[in-house]
This record gives sequence, structure tokens and C-alpha cells, in this order.
Amino acid sequence: MIKNEKEYNYSKECAKKFEYSISVIQQDEAWRQNNPESWQSDIDVKKSHLMALQKEISEYETLINCENKQSIRIKVENFNKLPDTLVKARIAAKMSYKELADIIGFEEEKIKEYEAKNYRFASFSEILEISTALGIEFDDAFVKVDFDEIEEVKKIAEQWRRRKKGKELQPK
Repeated sequence: MIKNEKEYNYSKECAKKFEYSISVIQQDEAWRQNNPESWQSDIDVKKSHLMALQKEISEYETLINCENKQSIRIKVENFNKLPDTLVKARIAAKMSYKELADIIGFEEEKIKEYEAKNYRFASFSEILEISTALGIEFDDAFVKVDFDEIEEVKKIAEQWRRRKKGKELQPK
């Protein structure tokens, strides 16, 4: 996810490099003749990366160009993507780190650090404060509880505990 102008400009440069690289490979007739699978695979991989990059660039451009006259909808695929939503909302609101920090009484550096680390060390109450300051509201929010996934997580956790316990029992 592109979080600021510097990353945006860098992403656009990377996209240009991918486009150039793809065009060079497409013109390499010798490679295509000698190893068509490798040639096509390299093109496909680069095109895949380019498309992902173009999607991020487009999303960032949509956020920075949105008009603050009406609400926008930002899709949140799961709780792990909530930090992205906070960043996107700040960008769409055209709010600087300092402005957000001032509203909630934080230091600017704290907001920068939270975004850089995807809010990994923010408390739940801090996330609520930030989301309130950004005007984030859930609209028709549903949460799906996947019981099969719960059982899978239980199995993985048990395997992890067994391995950890086994390592603790080994002599050093």
C-alpha cells in the first residue's frame, strides 16, 4: 500500500521500469525462440508485478484526488487490513500526520511510527481515537466466523506448542 507522496513517486518510477523491462523482453526474439517457456514466464511475472503496482498507484490517486464533499467507502477485507483503512482515511481527508496528532493529542512522530509499523503497537483505545478523528464509521459491517478456520488454527497452535515443548526438553 502506498502511504505517502515519496512512496507514490517511487512506485510510479518502478512501474515505468517494469514497462520498459517487459518491452525489452518482448523484443528479444532469440530468447523467445530458444526458451519460450522462460521468456513467457519472465514476461508474465513482470506483468503481474506491474498490475499490482498500477492498482496501488490508482488507489492512491483516487484517495488524494477525492473531494471531501461526501463520504467515501473504503473496503476492509479483514481485521488485519484495519491499519490500511486508517492510513487511507487520513490520505483521503488530506490530513497530515501533524494534523491528526494535534486532534487526538499525540506527537506527530507517534502517528508516523504507527503508520510505518501498520499500527502494530497501538492500543485498541488509540485505534478507536484515531478512527474517530478520521470520521471512520462502519457501514453495514458484518463479521463472518469461520468455524473450520478456528479448528485449523487450533491444530496449528497445538503442533507449535508440541514443537516448542520438544525443543525445551532437548539438552543444550
